[in-house]
Amino acid sequence: MTAHMNIWTVAAIVFALNLPFGYWRANVNRFSGQWFLSVHIPIPVIITIRILSGIGWHLITIPVTAGAFLLGQLLGGQIHYQLKKIFKIPLSSCLFCDLMKNIKNACSR
Repeated sequence: MTAHMNIWTVAAIVFALNLPFGYWRANVNRFSGQWFLSVHIPIPVIITIRILSGIGWHLITIPVTAGAFLLGQLLGGQIHYQLKKIFKIPLSSCLFCDLMKNIKNACSR
């Protein structure tokens, strides 16, 4: 049974899913094992989302979801870069952990 979401909903989910993976990718050496995983782990999840959403494999759906994938990866990397610049402290590869830690520190000041 499929949920029948529209392509833009799927693209938003793909984009959001890739933000933490792009953040992780930005904190590891290029072409390392972790870099490879940060780029490729989301792919089976995205394929599952595409199947369950009912958008199928029509020609237009591929560039839209691929674009959402790339934008999520790139923006996740930019978030890592900007947070590193703002907080001027070493960050981990986990977007959620770094945000929670720095929000907690900011609130306790």
